[in-house]
Amino acid sequence: MAIQEIYDEQGCPISELCRFAGISRSAYYKWLNWKPSENEKFNQKLCILIRDAYEEKSRIMGYRQMTVKLNRENEFLVNAKRILRLMRILHLKSVCRRRRRNYVKSTPEVTAENILNREFHAERFGEKWLTDVTEMKYGASGKAYLSAILDLADKSIVSFVIGHSNNNALVFETFDIAHENHPDAKPLFHRDRGYQYTSKSFCKKLNKAGMTQSMTRVSRCIDNGPMEAFWGMLKSEMYYLKKFQTY
Repeated sequence: MAIQEIYDEQGCPISELCRFAGISRSAYYKWLNWKPSENEKFNQKLCILIRDAYEEKSRIMGYRQMTVKLNRENEFLVNAKRILRLMRILHLKSVCRRRRRNYVKSTPEVTAENILNREFHAERFGEKWLTDVTEMKYGASGKAYLSAILDLADKSIVSFVIGHSNNNALVFETFDIAHENHPDAKPLFHRDRGYQYTSKSFCKKLNKAGMTQSMTRVSRCIDNGPMEAFWGMLKSEMYYLKKFQTY
């Protein structure tokens, strides 16, 4: 505060400085003797972490993703409302993402019931996995395909593979990586009705791994909602903001 600096440098009476500044002496001394509480100290720490993460992610991270990131990388748990309040104080906002959905028709070899039934909560890692493939364009006419498996407990990506073709090899490799890294996991494995996921070969992989099969209903993308939401977030924050010329 300027009053304290002037007092230290020039020795002017505090009462005169307060009168000139338009504040009471009691307000000044209250500020002078104020010490932050443990909660306020923690909020100050959070603000630093929030700013660092916001800059790290090119200023596009929203409060929900911020909450997940901070809880995952630190030895504390904070709720999303607190992060939202602090981000508003810091005037930090995320990029609004555009929604894009692709509907693919296929004739399945094998189908399964929608066992997941939009129960998108999981208590532990490896309880429920979702998977999907999304398309990304580059250059004049190039296309790349990203396949990923998402865990519903912490919304982390279990495995991912990017390739030039949306084929069985892409999906099978994604599954194999996840199974090799987590051989004891036997999750409810939920996917859409893409031909790769309804092939007999893929279903054999699931059965051999001891995983329970679940599949979205026809024309019900919301049945795989968290996976669709992840694609939307990824594209709005990492893909739509740039023009990619090469693979």
